[in-house]
Amino acid sequence: MTLLEFDLNINRMTQVLSVQNLGKYYGETKAVDGINLSVEKGEIFGFLGPNGAGKTTTIRCIMDFIRPSFGKIAAFNLDSHLDSVQIKAKTGYLSGDVRIYENWTGQEHFRFIESMRGKSKILSKLIKDFDFDPKVKAKKLSSGGKQKLGIIMAFLSEPEMLILDEPTTALDPLLQNTVYDYILNFAREGSTVFMSSHNLHEVQKICSRVGIIKQGKIIAEESVEELRSKKIHVVKATFDSKVSMADFDLSGVEVFKESAGSLTLRIKGDINPVISKMHNYKLKDLEVSHASLEDIFMAYYER
Repeated sequence: MTLLEFDLNINRMTQVLSVQNLGKYYGETKAVDGINLSVEKGEIFGFLGPNGAGKTTTIRCIMDFIRPSFGKIAAFNLDSHLDSVQIKAKTGYLSGDVRIYENWTGQEHFRFIESMRGKSKILSKLIKDFDFDPKVKAKKLSSGGKQKLGIIMAFLSEPEMLILDEPTTALDPLLQNTVYDYILNFAREGSTVFMSSHNLHEVQKICSRVGIIKQGKIIAEESVEELRSKKIHVVKATFDSKVSMADFDLSGVEVFKESAGSLTLRIKGDINPVISKMHNYKLKDLEVSHASLEDIFMAYYER
């Protein structure tokens, strides 16, 4: 390995965002409870979970919009609270509910950001690619139009870090792909992306690593490839007669669907004990497949 290659490898592995033991309580409600995660330079990190799991609260703490009850957040080796101005100057942010000035046009929003960040080199392309009319006042925009406005505002300064809360909400599939293309290109150029989502398809499509959050806690943090490689199988079986569910009450086995004479099982680990139990019945059809990312996510989320 050359010195240049070594330097490039070190650069790719530079930690940009660090969240340590983050907690945010509202009285007895634990919105976020002891989260730890890190994101490297050039990485696209997917923060995955359903609504109410704690994704937005975590993002608001990262952006220093709310103060955590405990824990530490750093970005670019700067304290998220003490150095929030410097961090925000390097960050493009899209909130889950896009915050805009209703009486301003899109162009006025863009000029405001350019007054702080400098003239954008890609604004015209963004406006064209997202089919956005910058002359329309924000209050006249549809929900999809407001989402496009928020995305362009987040992207136009080509920031070193992007914090995106459900970025494809209210967008049609073509524009969703446009968002993905921009995110992937930013990452290739060295930007770091932290995006929340409840959409497994988009996480699988563009993220290199994912953190799964449940009830304010991280229950898994792995690369997408590691998640895909989990030893989880889906077994669909059809029998000549009704089966006893007690036969399949085994460790690591979940009955996913059941109807007269048929079963769909999700199995973590060895499938041989299940196949042995099925030998007690006359099988009409048997299908064994590796779990999809959705199956793996549900296995994590339901445990």
